Amino acid sequence: MRFMFVGDSMTIGRAGDWTWRYRMWQHLSSTMADAFEIVGPRSELYDAFADAPTSHEYADPGFPAGARRHLAGWGEGWLHMAPLVGPAARAGRADVLLVSLGLIDLGFYTDAEGTAGNVRRFIAEARAARPAIRMVLLPVIPNVRAQDDAPFAAQVELFNELLAKAVADLSTPASPILLAARPDAYEIHHDTYDGTHPNASGEHRLAGEFAAVLHQAWGIGGPYEPRRDA
Repeated sequence: MRFMFVGDSMTIGRAGDWTWRYRMWQHLSSTMADAFEIVGPRSELYDAFADAPTSHEYADPGFPAGARRHLAGWGEGWLHMAPLVGPAARAGRADVLLVSLGLIDLGFYTDAEGTAGNVRRFIAEARAARPAIRMVLLPVIPNVRAQDDAPFAAQVELFNELLAKAVADLSTPASPILLAARPDAYEIHHDTYDGTHPNASGEHRLAGEFAAVLHQAWGIGGPYEPRRDA
């Protein structure tokens, strides 16, 4: 089974991060042995000094090169990934997309309705490339901006409602879509390093939510048991 991680800065990570992708790879390795593959056209982390995705300095240098693959970008959202997901899914022969997008869209590019429209375009493009593809979509987790910016918080709430509607409207038996829940007890002052991007505990919570949905709905993998060695 081939998984592709799709996301923004919370997914690509920056130089020195573990990333929730790494936590998910650990989980799949422990529950699926060799019966999975990570696919995607990219493998780098974001380098803040270069202001570009040029780093390979993962916190664990033993993170296998093949498992580092993804389709994620710092500052990229549904708007950017919609035209990219089809070619990436086709080239990687992806079976399951694990998607965490939306915060950057709402913060800089499109309103809730426009972002929801890009969700639907993304789904259509993924299916055009891989008609039986499955997807797990994570709602937007409000960041520190939402605490002080009421209109932004309202847009996040509205988008999450529209995301749920899109999942209900578009999920099919041939190509099912699941809506993950906001990770249980996720707290921005504890689970992020800057009010937005996940630290180690946040990474485990994100990976744990994807793992729970995969296991409970589709019998993929098993219960998430975070490794606390890092």
